[in-house]
Amino acid sequence: MQRLLLFAVVIGATILVASSPSAFAQSSPITTDTSALVGGTIYVSPTEAPILNGVVLIKGGKIAAVGPGSSVTLPPGIKVLDCSGLTIMAGFWNSHVHFIQRKWANVSTIPASELTGYLQDMLTRYGVTSVFDTGSKWENTRRLRERIESGEIAGPRIHTTGEIIFPKGGAPEQRVLDAVGTMRIQFPEVSDAAEASAAARKLLDEGVDGIKVYATSLGYPPAVLSEAEIAAAAQEAHSRGKLVFAHPQTREGLLNAVHGGADVIAHTIPNAGVLDDSMLVPMKKAGVSVIPTLKLWRYEMRNDRTPQREQLVASGVAQLRTWVVSGGVVLFGTDVGYMEDYDTSEEFALMGEAGMSFRQILASLTTAPAERFGESARLGRIAPGFLADIVVLDEDPSKNVQAFAAVRYTVRDGRIIYEAKTGRSVHLP
Repeated sequence: MQRLLLFAVVIGATILVASSPSAFAQSSPITTDTSALVGGTIYVSPTEAPILNGVVLIKGGKIAAVGPGSSVTLPPGIKVLDCSGLTIMAGFWNSHVHFIQRKWANVSTIPASELTGYLQDMLTRYGVTSVFDTGSKWENTRRLRERIESGEIAGPRIHTTGEIIFPKGGAPEQRVLDAVGTMRIQFPEVSDAAEASAAARKLLDEGVDGIKVYATSLGYPPAVLSEAEIAAAAQEAHSRGKLVFAHPQTREGLLNAVHGGADVIAHTIPNAGVLDDSMLVPMKKAGVSVIPTLKLWRYEMRNDRTPQREQLVASGVAQLRTWVVSGGVVLFGTDVGYMEDYDTSEEFALMGEAGMSFRQILASLTTAPAERFGESARLGRIAPGFLADIVVLDEDPSKNVQAFAAVRYTVRDGRIIYEAKTGRSVHLP
């Protein structure tokens, strides 16, 4: 099974002026124009009752007002998007992505329209307005982020760990990266706590937003980061207010990561069997968050006709169910960028199978990552003063959680960065 998992864990308007990603790419920076989404059902947060026939008023890229249509006065002449029959909620986070495929290489030279298309296919068409990249070539991802933030390209906010820290001898060989279509990346490998500290310090000095450690490699025998090595890297990150992501791979890797100070566990670990108290208790005590990536296990074994594929998925689902029942924090993430199947609907279905309610899944997409990543004062809710990062869905996912993937519009900073072809036209009142 570990061999089959190799590739997954190698890296493990104003609003409404732009009606398509290509139009956005040519548009000017955000202005102070005012606009509104009207007539939809609005979930302002995962815990509050929905607002029916609601209005979201946006000004200067921020939410100016939200409420029932009868309570929000629209200024004359503003741009309006009719959302009647649609569902509105805060922009989604994908907390586990990668920009490692060769198509992202030399990102400074790729035409804006082409990059916008890549980002649309992988992220924005699924409502994603913020991501945490958990392993890529830092310098290349930094340049991608700069082009997005300049307004040249329609894309999500990008947080990144840069290169992953591996145990000595545990990083994938260049020939493996070539074989799976990944750009060539030199990952740091460490053999003791001092080297782990130095590797983390180098990455943090270069400006990454967190670090990621690969707790257990896939070699034979596997290379393992010790608790002391992870703790040394974590101390560097925590001293600067940065988070530590850990790819566990095995029970030993999970426990080393948790005891070493990791904040986010990137993946369930179906090969470890039941999430029993020996793992669950220290995870809860440490206050870690978990990114399940349940669809990944079926994707990894998509070419195999074997019962083991569904056994892996079932094990991951069971682990998530145990975690949720215990009150553990879940962050939505799919490992896209390694995984080339970008559709999020199956992940939502599996999260529902694990017992997550509509509101718990919504929290994993919005408030939970915003809080975990220090953005809860401006992202994750539809509230006055928050940034106008908004998703408009064709259906209400409270009735079917797979509807989280049925995105009509994705809005970032008050501007449409993705519109489905069935989208409704803008009109002026």
